[in-house]
Amino acid sequence: MQYDYVIVGAGSAGCVLAARLSEDPGVTVALIEAGGQDGRKEFQVPAAFPKLFRTEADWDFSTVGQEALAGRELYWPRGRVLGGSSSMNAMMWVRGTREDYDDWEVPGWSYDEVLPYFQKAERRVGSNAGGVYGTEGPLHIEELRDPNVTTKAFLRACDELGLHRLDELNGPSNEGYAQTPVTQKKGRRWSTYDAFLKPVLHRPNLTVVTDVQVSRVLIEDGRAVGVAHGNQEVRAVREVVLCAGAVGSPHLLMLSGVGDPAHLAEHGIGVVRPLPAVGQGLQDHLSICVFRRCPKKVTLSSAETTANLLKYLTLRKGPFTTNVGEAVAFLRSDPALPAPDLELVFAPVPFIRHGLDKAAAKDDGITIGVILLQPDSVGSLRLASADPADPPRIDAAYLTGESDLERLIHGIREAERLLDTEALRPYAAENYPPYPGADDETLLEKHVRENSETLYHPVGTCRMGVEESSVVDPELRVRGVRGLRVADASVMPRIIRGHTHAPAVMIAEKAADLLRG
Repeated sequence: MQYDYVIVGAGSAGCVLAARLSEDPGVTVALIEAGGQDGRKEFQVPAAFPKLFRTEADWDFSTVGQEALAGRELYWPRGRVLGGSSSMNAMMWVRGTREDYDDWEVPGWSYDEVLPYFQKAERRVGSNAGGVYGTEGPLHIEELRDPNVTTKAFLRACDELGLHRLDELNGPSNEGYAQTPVTQKKGRRWSTYDAFLKPVLHRPNLTVVTDVQVSRVLIEDGRAVGVAHGNQEVRAVREVVLCAGAVGSPHLLMLSGVGDPAHLAEHGIGVVRPLPAVGQGLQDHLSICVFRRCPKKVTLSSAETTANLLKYLTLRKGPFTTNVGEAVAFLRSDPALPAPDLELVFAPVPFIRHGLDKAAAKDDGITIGVILLQPDSVGSLRLASADPADPPRIDAAYLTGESDLERLIHGIREAERLLDTEALRPYAAENYPPYPGADDETLLEKHVRENSETLYHPVGTCRMGVEESSVVDPELRVRGVRGLRVADASVMPRIIRGHTHAPAVMIAEKAADLLRG
């Protein structure tokens, strides 16, 4: 089989890129996805996303033991399905700040240069203060249709403490607070598969292959000419593009002989192109939660009722439309910082163990998740073996950065200030385990080390840059391998002060233009 372009991974970026490239009827495009269709009803119901974790739609990765987190191996859910993680995430559309993209210092990727690509993808429904969003794109961005009463109290609490109310969260600065914009269409999840790929599956020049895991990129005489899965090959006349994410793309490069020569030799893989930076530069957002019991039966704990299900099916209203992380506040741990380095995410339920703690989900409680947006910690991704079926070794090196723990604890104290406001006090009673409260510094540090979890935003493992030591150049071309690019969150030189779904879409939109010249 032979195509002009072969794209690996039908996630947030891959669906966008395949749809855009196949707009040209004169080229042929193959999109290869390791997972399958989004057939379960939980894909469409926003509140049901935790029920997709640890299913066949999830790669179900884990880190290696994290020394600074009590030796724990952290669970990393990643989408293995059409739409990728956009089909099982919390649907938050949070682009980041001007400083994020300007600080990358990569030609063509400044804030002003990438903004049109965000807007090209977006279709903002409802308020669009100051023309922040695009209005004609395929990806619907909406306000939550039926936010919880405790979420409204959280927003009032932010106002009570003098935080800035944002008219729109996705302007050049996100400092302040707002209800979370979500990728939904009339109360239903709207993944990149829904928005970009599904409407164009009829195109004769687009082939989508599911349930096939690519094992390596075929590189001949320094040029990528296709990919292999098992004993079969899919050839590319023009280019191969990896959109397999911050885990999958570097893993595939290393399996193909592109990486650190010494590391490849450990696994008996011949070096096709020495690139030591492959798999290095891993960053992720770490989250620690503050939990309180709620003395009123108004939270999401009682959401799963027949009445609420009927309300969702008939009106697309009610708690089934929630994304759980219904509101956010962005703040600085130090006034001298140029932009926020902390995010507080409010959830009207005790969101424990990624929502997999069923007992907690049935209790009335609220959560403020504290997220370190600009970690000093930098980890890596390495091969576990030369077998493509073996997941790579993920070491996020959480809390190894000098200031990370201190800033997370600062964020916890800010969350406590919000919970003690007049607005939230009626809904925030005693601490809910495992949260011990903020009075004892030793217990608080222990809580952070024993209970922090990923916020699902790994980046940086195929870092983009102008220097020869980077993995890809500013046009996303893998250095030293012709006809091979990477277009996903792995190319980010530094993690952003937002969530990574939006920039992954932006990267794919820009990649389409780069590929078309």
